[in-house]
Amino acid sequence: MTSLPGIQAGKDAAPTEAANLSRAGDLFQLLRDGQARTRAELAMTTGLARSTVASRIDALLNSGLVGPAGEATSSGGRPPSRFAFNPAARVVLAVDVGATHVIVAVTDLSGSILAERRLAQEVADGPDKVLGRVITAGKELLTEAGREPGDLAGMGIGLPGPVEHGTGRPVKPPIMPGWDGFDVVRYVQRSLPVPVLVDNDVNIMALGERTAYWPDHENFLFIKVATGIGAGIISSGQLQRGANGTAGDLGHVRVPRGDDVLCRCGNYGCLEALASGPAVARQLTAQGLEAATGGDVLKLVGEGNLQAIQALRQSGRDIGDVLATVVNLLNPSVIVIGGSLGQAGEHLMAGVREVVYRRSLPLATSHLRIALSVAGGQAAIIGASRMVTQYVLSPAAIEATIQAAG
Repeated sequence: MTSLPGIQAGKDAAPTEAANLSRAGDLFQLLRDGQARTRAELAMTTGLARSTVASRIDALLNSGLVGPAGEATSSGGRPPSRFAFNPAARVVLAVDVGATHVIVAVTDLSGSILAERRLAQEVADGPDKVLGRVITAGKELLTEAGREPGDLAGMGIGLPGPVEHGTGRPVKPPIMPGWDGFDVVRYVQRSLPVPVLVDNDVNIMALGERTAYWPDHENFLFIKVATGIGAGIISSGQLQRGANGTAGDLGHVRVPRGDDVLCRCGNYGCLEALASGPAVARQLTAQGLEAATGGDVLKLVGEGNLQAIQALRQSGRDIGDVLATVVNLLNPSVIVIGGSLGQAGEHLMAGVREVVYRRSLPLATSHLRIALSVAGGQAAIIGASRMVTQYVLSPAAIEATIQAAG
């Protein structure tokens, strides 16, 4: 499979509608919540005949995706058996490719991390080198987790640039020389012949953070502040990618105070040129401090350096300046700040909150929460895993698996 058109990473395979339970794959969606049920309970919930439910449960048991989960209390006679989703049936390779790092992990179908490895790797080294290391690490981690290549359900990859999600090809990524139009899916499938899904890293971070910690919020923004600045936008429960995969590129929105600051994109006054990790480091260097990277900024902040703290708070104000417009436009209920510079915590957040609550419409902020990422460095891994399971556990995919096994 080199192209996966129509996959929506921001939307779960919908829970089964009672009127459309014609396949075992549809019935399986009821079991994805992990709750154990009997055949009788499923028949009562769905309105299907018990014989129909029994045949579909048997098919799911044969696939391994559903397993026995003890017995229910008997009302007389033999206690009925319960069944539940078996997340250990298959595994997923989840990959987070950043500007200067790669994280590869093996997860089960519920997103629990079974093995993980972090590699120092420049994305600018090109797709052959980066993806070669990803594939090697992935195979080693499968062995480390005690799993076989045949257990692999799919791979999810996040890249630090715009991605055409339907094909997995990067689209003119500014910090990824050699990646434009590269067929990531086909390259990986030469070594690992499984479904491969690719998306922008901030999109999968938004998906991972919301899945793990904010599942009840349908309108959600994840802001990554690191080497670049970007947003993952979830609106009405669905991830918004835009026409060309560039939705959420906040880093190149103009900030009023940056008229004379040149951005790497060629424009002046971009948010990224003023508020990203490298930008704040340059400002501190100009003030006589030793700071070459965002990591150096965090170190200075951790040491209590007032210049660094003030610079970081101003970075938050600049981000808040852009987010105030976004809040008025999209009306999210939650904004989560993540990325490496987000680790500075309340100093950055103070600046963001100061401007957003002052500049946004009162109605738009009346129930708005602005919080730091809880998932932290694992947000992208959780999201990459989720992106794959939404596809491989969809009703159509489950049905195809059962038919192939039969």
